[in-house]
Amino acid sequence: MCSMKKILSSFLFLTAFGTPVLAGDHIVGSFRLNGPVALSRPFMLDSVDVRGHAFSDDAYLSRPLRESGTLTLVSGQKLRSDKALALASLSFDMEATMYTKAKLTVAGLKSSKLFVDGAESDGDLTLEPGTHRVEVRALLRGEAAKPKVTVTTDNDAALNILEPGAKRVYALKDVLVGKRYSGLSLSPDGRYAITGCYDTHDGGRVVWSWTLREVATGKVLRVSDKSMRFYPGTDDLLGERVADNGNRQLVRTSMADGSETVVANLPSGDGWEMTPDGKAVILSHVNKGPVEDKDVFQVVEPDDRQPGWRDRTSLSLLDIQTGVVQPLTFGFRNVSLLDISPDSKRVLFITTSRRLTARPTTLFSIWSMDLETLKAECLVKDDGFVASAKFSPDGKRIAIMGSPECLAGVGKNVPEGSVPNMYDYQLYTLDIATGKVKALTRDFNPSVNTYEWSRADGNIWFTAYDRDYCHLYRCDPATGSIAQAREPEDMVNQIAVADKSRTLLWQGQGASNSDRLYSLDTATGKSTLLEDLNADKMKDVRLGSCEPWSFVSSRGDTISCRYYLPPRFDSKKRYPVIVNYYGGCSPTSRAFESRYPQHVYAAAGYVVLVVNPSGAVGFGQEFASRHVNTAGKGVADDIIEATKTFCRDHAFADSSKVGCIGASYGGFMTQYLQTRTDIFACAISHAGISDHTSYWGEGYWGYSYSEVSMANSYPWTRKDLYVDQSPLFNAEKIHTPLLFLHGNADHNVPIGESIQMFTALKLLGRPTAFVVVDGQDHHVLDFGKRVKWHNTIMAWFQRYLKGDDSWWKAIYKPVMR
Repeated sequence: MCSMKKILSSFLFLTAFGTPVLAGDHIVGSFRLNGPVALSRPFMLDSVDVRGHAFSDDAYLSRPLRESGTLTLVSGQKLRSDKALALASLSFDMEATMYTKAKLTVAGLKSSKLFVDGAESDGDLTLEPGTHRVEVRALLRGEAAKPKVTVTTDNDAALNILEPGAKRVYALKDVLVGKRYSGLSLSPDGRYAITGCYDTHDGGRVVWSWTLREVATGKVLRVSDKSMRFYPGTDDLLGERVADNGNRQLVRTSMADGSETVVANLPSGDGWEMTPDGKAVILSHVNKGPVEDKDVFQVVEPDDRQPGWRDRTSLSLLDIQTGVVQPLTFGFRNVSLLDISPDSKRVLFITTSRRLTARPTTLFSIWSMDLETLKAECLVKDDGFVASAKFSPDGKRIAIMGSPECLAGVGKNVPEGSVPNMYDYQLYTLDIATGKVKALTRDFNPSVNTYEWSRADGNIWFTAYDRDYCHLYRCDPATGSIAQAREPEDMVNQIAVADKSRTLLWQGQGASNSDRLYSLDTATGKSTLLEDLNADKMKDVRLGSCEPWSFVSSRGDTISCRYYLPPRFDSKKRYPVIVNYYGGCSPTSRAFESRYPQHVYAAAGYVVLVVNPSGAVGFGQEFASRHVNTAGKGVADDIIEATKTFCRDHAFADSSKVGCIGASYGGFMTQYLQTRTDIFACAISHAGISDHTSYWGEGYWGYSYSEVSMANSYPWTRKDLYVDQSPLFNAEKIHTPLLFLHGNADHNVPIGESIQMFTALKLLGRPTAFVVVDGQDHHVLDFGKRVKWHNTIMAWFQRYLKGDDSWWKAIYKPVMR
């Protein structure tokens, strides 16, 4: 091996740049080299094996070598081994920016095999956008070889050959495969942290794990495939396991010596939460509702179509010392546990009731129950706009999260005659003794997402959507003052606080990086990185930049946008543009890994413009209220104006090749936009609403979501919204090539919404296509189906934005003419 290193030393180099492919035949300039590794032929007991085949050295070519990543061989230089038989591997990467075909030929080697992305290949390649690993395995029999690999392609712009050491582009597999956090918790003293994580493998297999670490050092102490949390008031661990007899057990594990103690046996199927004193467990039990004949049955109200709607949850208390289970609630109404008081003497729970004749149709009541007497006090009665509540550290108040209309509208801050957006969540406090309510965020533009009331410092720590960011904030409930924490990420997704320490744990990501874990000293405001969950995966990835951009619309609004550039962006070139939006009540956030992965689109050679039009939360109550009773008006204007202004102000954006994509309400916006403008060269609607009247009645949440988007408006009272604003009733205005995507198990927006619009455009003779994803609901979650669904999206854009329909025709071959 030392002699081989000496022979090759003059040929080694690394570079971080790709080499653009030119037209015709192109010789690969250099390779990563593994080996040569000396081999020995086996002892020949017989001349043939059990199948009658003679031994061949070529069998070694099917066995991969482990990559060392340290040697590079320049094309045309000699590869030699002084051994009688040796195996070497030469590899390089090719980067495709679109679906394309290429031909690889290998010369200069007497015995070799070619592999592309791990599969043996004859050299005729069909490449999807992304980075592809090419490997040539060669057998050397003491000779010096001069390997030469030639790539032939007819498409100059479609392919780059990368030198060893060059970073690859971000691909769909990076979005689908890898680790994500599922939960966070801190020990009471803040010394230890537990993170839950799920790791998605190639093909879709998911592995769950829980990690215990020291906060001060980040040192990992334990990793388990069993769920862990902290035993209340201690650093000990609490987990659940199934005993040999099949019983569910709660088990306490000592941090001091690792000993285990069975704390309690749990009823089968019940959810549980231990009281802060560790003496009892609050159980949530699902009581099955009446079952009718499955062949012919009655639907008693619209929501009765949903599985499990007739079931009801009740609460019980399991006393750990005696094992006795005491029912806490009984009745027809559904009950959900909200919180347990710090002194373990009371529980906070919420009940639901229904009325269909007025908005809101679902009413919530918040109750505080004394666990000794079982007497309950109703703190908030029949309020359809509250979402959750938690006790203050002293148990004398509760924090409530709800929309601006909750608690008699004390947090409402919209112009007279406007209806607030129900998803624009606010924070409130309620004094239990006096019933006095304080609206903490009435004049605060960001929209509350999650919150914790810290026992250590008395502050309410919460995350909130601020435009397309999600920041971390601290609120002093006494004064109502709010301050943003100094966090180095765009999106703060989860937080956990310690009961007795000014330590906060948070997890976030940026527009250009995946999940990271931090601890925050709430006294100093300093965050410390504990873990970059996907650092190994991302270290070899080259991303294009993500840039903020905004403009002042003709209505005088500042519309917040951002755009993504291709990784090898050239400002002198013109690029096709993909416009992405939601257009509903939520902003299109800066989340790194989404179902519409902007960095993956950019890696395929597109500029991606993300628009957050009026109606989204996170921009203030008035801005968010524009989602209500507009059915796309104003929103469409913002998207159209944003697209035109962006293309006008950025010379690299090709205004003649602009496509758009949206899903759900964004799918409706895609369809509606095409009735309003012809600026798009193509469009994609996933699970989009085409007729507000049919969606209102048929979707599981159709009429209830209309309480948000069409407050107090109904198909029989507002034809101007439900009919005139529906794309189906304006189908003749559409001339843009429009692709419909839909899961045939979608219960939110039924597939009929796409069927009827597709049918209309077919009858009108307009360019359109309809692709069904079998067995998928509102989101495409199946790993393999998501890959095909994504490729369909990319093939449609390539067809109309790059003028190449080869990928579309390869996926969807004509079956009828």
